[in-house]
Amino acid sequence: MAKTGSQQMQRWLAVALLLAAILLVILVVIVPVVNKGLELHDAKNNLVFKLQQYERVLARKDAVIENMSVIKEQYQARGLLNRQSTPALASAEVQEFIKRTIVEAGGQLSSTQALPVSAFSPGGNARSPAATQPGNKNEFNRITVSVRMTGNSRVLRAVLYKIETSTPLIIINQIEIRPVRGVRSRATRQIELSNELDINFQAVSFMRKQPE
Repeated sequence: MAKTGSQQMQRWLAVALLLAAILLVILVVIVPVVNKGLELHDAKNNLVFKLQQYERVLARKDAVIENMSVIKEQYQARGLLNRQSTPALASAEVQEFIKRTIVEAGGQLSSTQALPVSAFSPGGNARSPAATQPGNKNEFNRITVSVRMTGNSRVLRAVLYKIETSTPLIIINQIEIRPVRGVRSRATRQIELSNELDINFQAVSFMRKQPE
């Protein structure tokens, strides 16, 4: 009888150890994996929401371009055109403004690059300078600067707002936003989520085309 009780006790002990082992696996392996999956899902949804917000902000660009022929005479009166004497000086001014804006917002400027100047006629498309007619008062020089920066969503929001409300007018074009890969933790050996974003965009300014 005592032997039967001892065997039953051993079986209960084995079951208890098995349950303890399963619980330990759940706590050590499954729960962190599930939590990490939920964090990544929330981070993805948050990034998608922010991108949708930025897309709505950038939609202003299309409206400005479509109505260029209507507001061209208002440019000078409101100071929306760049007043530098040459495209090179205008590009340098845009680059300096972008750099100052990113630094003040707490971001990091990776690089800026002045792209070739193109001619823009209200109601038409950008064209190369060789395709323009000299002396056309309705044509502008499009000053384009390619920008690469890093920063979190708060920094990006501040930079976009400052640029979109700047005078002279600067339009954001062809923006690309990618999350920066997280860094692997030495303690947990897992990749920690990063709030940093890698951002590429073009900043476009306009100046009246000088008569040749």
